[in-house]
Amino acid sequence: MKLKFLLTVIAILFAFSFCNASCKSNNERTPRQNNNSKMKITIGTAVFTATLYKKPSAAALKLMLPITVDMTELNGNEIYCDLPGRLPINASVGGDIKVGDLMLYGNNVLVLFYKSFNTSYSYTKLGSIDNPAGLASALGAGNVVVKFENN
Repeated sequence: MKLKFLLTVIAILFAFSFCNASCKSNNERTPRQNNNSKMKITIGTAVFTATLYKKPSAAALKLMLPITVDMTELNGNEIYCDLPGRLPINASVGGDIKVGDLMLYGNNVLVLFYKSFNTSYSYTKLGSIDNPAGLASALGAGNVVVKFENN
């Protein structure tokens, strides 16, 4: 008798927790489904839109926005800046870098790549510019001021 009662209680608790986990109203799911992971990047008069990956590091970056930073040219393929705070990291070996990739080096160096190449350095991938056409010419040949903001 006790075993039957115990099994009944367990079955009821299981059913309740299953329904509670999967039976959310549409209003409760909407913010996650419509989460806008876009960012606007302004370089002089050129404006680019970037899609951020659904990662803790990208979410932490979005919380810093808007920010305007002086970015330094490096190696003829990237610009970088130190962020005002540290972001969570999940670095992996770079491999193929594409034009428009936005990455984190260490936990506070934001890097925007304007040429494609292969690397052995480790980065945390944050996102990429949706249409990087004109990115290299917008950046010019030296250091540049870049504004990052929510889109």
